Amino acid sequence: MDSDVRFDKVEPVIPVRDLAAALDRYSRLGFSVDRADEDPGYGFANRGAVSLHLTEWSEHDPTRTAAVVYLYVSDADAVYAEWAAAGVPGRFGEPFDASYGLREFTYIDPEGTLHRVGSRLPDQA
Repeated sequence: MDSDVRFDKVEPVIPVRDLAAALDRYSRLGFSVDRADEDPGYGFANRGAVSLHLTEWSEHDPTRTAAVVYLYVSDADAVYAEWAAAGVPGRFGEPFDASYGLREFTYIDPEGTLHRVGSRLPDQA
């Protein structure tokens, strides 16, 4: 396919059952958070170049409609330590060296969203 269209960035929209709880959780994880002015059921979690959109959806069922996001960071171990100490609900997977050259960990929040967080291994940079 020949196209001159450029894709600049992506901002995933993550379903949540309780926007206030989700915004609080992301704030505790070090994101700046905000509700959308025009929609009280929509919000944003931003950190550096990462922007996650959160939408309150009454039909969201974490076992059927959960999301997955991959966050590339400069130091996965530092983010893991920060997030694990934040006292947020959910499940953390310990950092590990993946066969594809990344150091990564996982965090599954109460909404079922899987956050995969990784940084390049030093010999892969």
